[in-house]
Amino acid sequence: MYDAICCPTDGSRGSDAAVEHACELAALADARVHALFVVDESIAGAAEWDMVVEREEARGERALAAVTDAGERRGVPVERHLRRGRPHEEILDAAGDYGVDLIVMGTEGRTGIGRFLSAGSVAERVVRHSEVPVLTVRRRDADRDVA
Repeated sequence: MYDAICCPTDGSRGSDAAVEHACELAALADARVHALFVVDESIAGAAEWDMVVEREEARGERALAAVTDAGERRGVPVERHLRRGRPHEEILDAAGDYGVDLIVMGTEGRTGIGRFLSAGSVAERVVRHSEVPVLTVRRRDADRDVA
C-alpha cells in the first residue's frame, strides 16, 4: 500500500507520536521513511539570521536522528532531509520530490493544538493542499504538557 512515507518533524514532543506512527506503518508496509526537518526562514530577522539558522539546523539534525533511531528499532530504512523555507510549502514539495505515498505528521508541534485548529497552521495547510493522503497524529493524553 505504501512504498514511501514522509514524516515531517520539528523535534518536539508533539511530533514524537507521529514519528512512532510513521515508523510502525512503514514496518507493516515494508516502506521507506523520509524524515524531514524544515528550517523556517521566517523565524529570524536579517541581523540574527546566521545564528538562528545554525541553531535550527542543529535542532533539525537531532530531530532527524530521533526518526532514524525509531526506524532502526523497527528495521525501517530512513532517509534524512533538512530543508529551508516555509514549512508547509517544503513539506508539500518534499512529498513530490521524494515520491511519497503518505505524509504522517503531528498536530501538536511547538505551537500546540490551538495553532493546528486555527487557520494557518503547518498541519492544516498540508492537509488542505496535499496531493497525497495526510495522516495527522495527536499525542496521547498521558504525554501532553499539563499547565
